[in-house]
Amino acid sequence: MKNTSPYGWISQYLFGFFFSYGVYLPFWALWFSSQGVSATDIGTLVGLGFATRCASNLLITPRIHKLSYILPALRWLSFLGTVAASLYFVAGGNFWIMAIATVLFNLCMGPMMPLPDAMANYYAKLNILDYGSTRVWGSISFIVGSTLVGYLVTGWGSSWILYTAIFGFAATWMMSLRTPDPKPLDTEPANAAERPKLLHLLREWPVVKFLVLVALIQGSHAAYYSVSSLYWKQSGYSEDVIGYLWSLGVVAEVMLFALSKRIFAGWGVRTLFLISSVAVIVRWGITASTTALIPLVIVQLLHSLTYALAHLAAIRYIQQSAQSRMVALQSLYNALAQGLCIAIMTSFSGWGFQHFGANVFWVMSAMGFLSLLVRLELPRSQIQASS
Repeated sequence: MKNTSPYGWISQYLFGFFFSYGVYLPFWALWFSSQGVSATDIGTLVGLGFATRCASNLLITPRIHKLSYILPALRWLSFLGTVAASLYFVAGGNFWIMAIATVLFNLCMGPMMPLPDAMANYYAKLNILDYGSTRVWGSISFIVGSTLVGYLVTGWGSSWILYTAIFGFAATWMMSLRTPDPKPLDTEPANAAERPKLLHLLREWPVVKFLVLVALIQGSHAAYYSVSSLYWKQSGYSEDVIGYLWSLGVVAEVMLFALSKRIFAGWGVRTLFLISSVAVIVRWGITASTTALIPLVIVQLLHSLTYALAHLAAIRYIQQSAQSRMVALQSLYNALAQGLCIAIMTSFSGWGFQHFGANVFWVMSAMGFLSLLVRLELPRSQIQASS
């Protein structure tokens, strides 16, 4: 297929992937519910998805540590993800078949999140593209996916959640068959490009503190990801309004990514994390307190600070590392902060929502307070690079 620019390839791949993710994240709980699954089991299944993505980012992603491995890996993962998602058609409401399909689907999905970021980091270091203006296309497509599926579900039923997600994954695979020009190259010496040991990175105290910080901030979104759609539907909002609310949050995310280079160019990573932590406390405190529409609009606008700003800060932290460590750090970030922590808190959220309702969001707010207590340090590789 025809070659394209690195910006074109990455932005198009992100568009396809996050289109499906915009269907999966807000509406998968509703699809499970339409199949007769209880709130507790929904929390278990969604948490299983996060846990699987964590495992795949610990076991699979680090093995794709060379830049030359990323393109073929992403092509295979998007193809196999399409096949795995199709298994939900045969589930028939059976919890265990759904669990198997969830594991296989998320096993493919896990590396599909950090690997395009690793490519974008590589090209950003070469000044070929800007990370924020590239990543913004993933956020835009999330809006398209969540808005479209909200409209389709309202008009034609919950089955369209699955149809739309599979379509997005198939389109991602098709777009991945193009080749960026120039292709990503392994520029470091062979001995420097050996796969870093994750356990060695986890022995570095600055890295551990970074992972704890981002785990608290990103993990605070667990109840939002797993039960907010159910919560808002029980409060009287229709699926299309729920889709608009999710889309509004991502619109705010889009604006932040699009303007990040202009607004936050001179801001330190610690300052960005501090702002995000305070926003976490405020956002989930409001969510626990009311379902009135205007506060919900404010809650969704705060997504730009609780998710997007923290993600931007994490990417900047990773970008400053040596090339041979970037994929490993990206893997740990996705596996632990956006995988394991969210998986644990998602399972808790399903149980907590069933027993305590909206009060589960106060736990998410408390995670923002805890993140304020973590003092971020530069990892050893960054200190050496700056000396």
